[in-house]
This record gives sequence, C-alpha cells and structure tokens, in this order.
Amino acid sequence: MQPETRSGYAEAAARPLAELLACPPATASVLNAAACSIEFECGQIIFRQGSESRGLYLVVAGTLVRKAERRTTRLILGTVRAGELVELAAALGDGQHTCTLTAQSSGSLMLLPSEALRQAFRAYPPLRMQLLGELAREVSRAYAACRKARVTSFRADDRRRSTG
Repeated sequence: MQPETRSGYAEAAARPLAELLACPPATASVLNAAACSIEFECGQIIFRQGSESRGLYLVVAGTLVRKAERRTTRLILGTVRAGELVELAAALGDGQHTCTLTAQSSGSLMLLPSEALRQAFRAYPPLRMQLLGELAREVSRAYAACRKARVTSFRADDRRRSTG
C-alpha cells in the first residue's frame, strides 16, 4: 500500500471528495492539496484494528471488507464500496482504528491525512459536525443490521425447536 504522487487521477478523484464533504472552497482546497491516492490489490490489508489511523479514507474504486474483534468474537462489519467513507470513528475519535480493512478486489482509496482534517475542522467547524452525523447514521445502520440478523437467528432457532 504505497501513496502515489499527485497524479491527474488523484486530482480528479479529490474533486468529488470536497463535494461529498460539502465544505467551502477554501476548506476543500486544504483537503484536496493533502489528499493522496492509495492503490491496493485483492487480499491486501489496508489497516489493522488498534493501529494508529492516518486519517479518513474514501473508497474510489474496488470493494473492501471491514472486520473487527470484540472480546473473543470476530465480526464481519460489512463491505465498503466506491463513494463510501471509511473509519469516521478513528478520524473523529482517539485516532485508533476500530476495525481491520481488507481488500476484496483491487482498487484505490483517497486518504485525507489527520492533520489536514484538523486544519479543515478549525477552518470550517460544521464539517466536524457533519461527519459526526454521518458516523451516527453509520452506527444506526449497523445496529439495525445486527438486530435483523439476531431476529432472523432467533426465528431459525425457534423453527428448529418446533420441528425437532
């Protein structure tokens, strides 16, 4: 996983990033100037749970899977695809990755380094609140998915008991 130098491809991918984050042009310029492209191959681990976060990631191309270990349980948190932000919790919190991100296909990410994010938050505080709102929606979606999986599991157990 090597950051590339600023290429035409990286610059083109960074423009939609500022639109995605809906921030003023001056803040977008700070983020675009700092953004770097990271290419990855299938099976490659982008980062590991518990390691120090380098910033916020935007999937440009490819598919990745988020996995986490909680106590003695390994969880698959879901797939991440083009256009999705990854590791809002680490970027907005204590800077430690909350999951392991592994590539399921080759592709690329845009990395917004932590220092550039801090500069953007100072220049435009609503950006931090916007990202916190997105993190809340992400947690809510994950909770709903877990509840649905649990209900499905309980129903399957009930069916097995009633037929067995």
